[in-house]
Amino acid sequence: MNLSDIYEPIEDDLEKVEQSLEAVAHVDVPLLGQLLGYALTGGGKRIRPSLALLCGKFHLYDPALLVPMATAVELLHTATLVHDDIVDHSPIRRGKPTVSSAWGENRALLLGDYLFAKAASVAASTGNLRVIEQFAQALMTISGGEVRQTGIAFDLKEARDYYYEWISAKTACLFSLATESGAILSQSPEEVVEATKDYGHNLGMAFQILDDVLDFVGEEAEVGKPVGSDLGEGAVTLPSILFAESHPEDNLIKSVIEDRDAESVALAVEKIRNSPVIGECLAIAADFSSRACRAVEKLPDNSARQALLDLATYIIQRRK
Repeated sequence: MNLSDIYEPIEDDLEKVEQSLEAVAHVDVPLLGQLLGYALTGGGKRIRPSLALLCGKFHLYDPALLVPMATAVELLHTATLVHDDIVDHSPIRRGKPTVSSAWGENRALLLGDYLFAKAASVAASTGNLRVIEQFAQALMTISGGEVRQTGIAFDLKEARDYYYEWISAKTACLFSLATESGAILSQSPEEVVEATKDYGHNLGMAFQILDDVLDFVGEEAEVGKPVGSDLGEGAVTLPSILFAESHPEDNLIKSVIEDRDAESVALAVEKIRNSPVIGECLAIAADFSSRACRAVEKLPDNSARQALLDLATYIIQRRK
């Protein structure tokens, strides 16, 4: 199963989204255009814009509204990545230098700000107040979640709950923005809107958990960043949490977070990737994927519904 097959019901309009993203880089300031082109092209699975388009297929599909919204969702996603790379001091993203490492953090910060504003402008062009409000709420949720995470000290008793809240704000809310806005802009009945929202949330949770697993077991060439980079940056994700829960006498994870010593990080990565917790994480991701599929069962039976089901399977089977 590959994404091009899954995206077949929206292939033409997804190409229009790609063209819209390329057009964003056509600005009067040459350096800004260069930064935009670098950030917006040459990478990414386009899952979020595809979700917006697919979830518009259950009632009155209107590309004039859905293509801009899909574009806005991807612009918002890209802006969060640019800012995340500044906060995390990440050198690599999708197999190439991050904007912050190649052009400096100041320029990356301004680029992220521009992308946030552009995303809001494109979302507002739909003229749908409900969608515009959801867009603003998603941005606040993402930003608030990241700020909250920076102020949390590692506490094993609460770590798993904090983790789920964090990835819900960090990832799942953008997935549900994409799915719910697609349904709203196609004037779907409220039960369809709620089903797509539920699907998007659970798919986003599964996606992020699998991402965090790949940070331990993936290959750098496939993942597009150094293996173990999350732990090296002090981010405690589900594999680390489950390992610490199953080894309460082992203070390795806590010491890695405090010291971020490269040798300790490498040891922790090796222990985690060879432990049963990887299988446990995959089972949890599969459970969220199953919840997403159950939500889809409430939707009209068409090619878009099948694509959503296939995407839920793809999410937990991918290697990058």
